[in-house]
Formats: sequence, structure tokens, C-alpha cells
Amino acid sequence: MCREVGARHVQVQLIQYTPEPERTVAAAARLCYAPIDAIQLLEQLSAAQIERLLRQVIRSGHHSVLEHASFTFAIGGISRVTSHQLVRHRLASYSQQSQRYVSYERIEYVTPPAIAGDPSLLTRYETAMAAAHELYVDLQQAGVAGEDARYVLPNATATNLVVSMNARELRHFLTVRCCNRAQWEIRGLAHAMRRAVLAVAPVLFDDAGPACWRGPCPEGHLSCGAPPPRD
Repeated sequence: MCREVGARHVQVQLIQYTPEPERTVAAAARLCYAPIDAIQLLEQLSAAQIERLLRQVIRSGHHSVLEHASFTFAIGGISRVTSHQLVRHRLASYSQQSQRYVSYERIEYVTPPAIAGDPSLLTRYETAMAAAHELYVDLQQAGVAGEDARYVLPNATATNLVVSMNARELRHFLTVRCCNRAQWEIRGLAHAMRRAVLAVAPVLFDDAGPACWRGPCPEGHLSCGAPPPRD
């Protein structure tokens, strides 16, 4: 039995992305008003022009051109609780490890910090995880198909995914999931994804994150009142 505690164990790797994503987006933005073709624009835009165009596009809200840049992540170690939240972001592509076809000789699971910090609760939690897995194994040994035995696996069970989002959807995802009001595990995932894309597209994602980084909090009386620090 392997115990994973907290979002700090999430594994996020940016495995593919549009080559020169910021140049691609800037060329698309400039093309709308230029008398030359996109190939010429790609070759002619300077780094300073690219940055200026991107900041103008983001500031003006003309975000459709951001859809020309795409980012693909390999994500591991998140719970089914969090993967179910993640796939609610519909303008993205997902490939997830199948509990129907993958048989678990052992299960890895995520333990919420609120449980991990209480020894008595943690013992009961780990006992419940072990019991669920034992029943899962017993069901399969009794001839129950994996697609039915998996019904006893807990929401805490860890899963692996490949996720692709364009820059526009990714900025939206970071807005709502980097917020302090987001659930702790997906918030940790979102900040890890933000760090990954900042390394390859720093202008596109410089201000990407909770809405309070860019202006007043839109949550009204539900606001946490404490903007999260930038990475």
C-alpha cells in the first residue's frame, strides 16, 4: 500500500506544446490587420513586437488568437476526486488511465492534509483504503470482471492523465483553479501547470492565475480576502 499525502506529490510535466507559442499567437493577432501573409509575419516579428502584441491582446480581451497555441501535460498522482473536477473544463482533451482495463495489485491514493494531520483519523483512513483494496482483489479472484470490481475503489485512488488545452482555455483554468477558493488538490495542480507553461511562454502566462492578480476579486462576499502569492 502506498500513501500519497497532499497535492505536493502531484506530478506535472509539459510534454508537448506549439513551437514558439508566443510568436504563433502574435502572428495570428497581427495577421488580422496586416497586408502580408502569416509566414512573412512569423519571420518578421521581433521579440519586442511579440511581447507588445501579446500584452495588447490580453489586455483588450481579444483572446480568440490565443487558441492557436496548445499545451499538453502528463499528470500523475492526483485523486479521482480531482480528475473529476479537471474534466469539467470541457474545452480540453483528456486521456485517462482506465480502471476498467488496468488491474491494481496495489493502489496509490491521496490523503487530504486535514486527515493526515490527525493520527487517529489517519489510521482509520488507511484502514478503509486497505479494506477497499482487499475487497477489490477478492472480487477479481472470485471471477468478477475488473470493470465491476472497480466499483469498490475509493475516490482517493490516484490516477494518471494526459491533458491538452489551448492557451485561452488554460488561462481560464488557471483563473478559477489557482484561486484560494478552489479545492486544495486541484489548486496545487493548477499552480504546477502554471509553473510549467511559464517556462516556455512567460508573456502569455505572466498574469495568468486568480482574478485578484489582475483586479478586484469577482467573488464578492465569498472572497477569501487574501490573494495567493505568485510563484
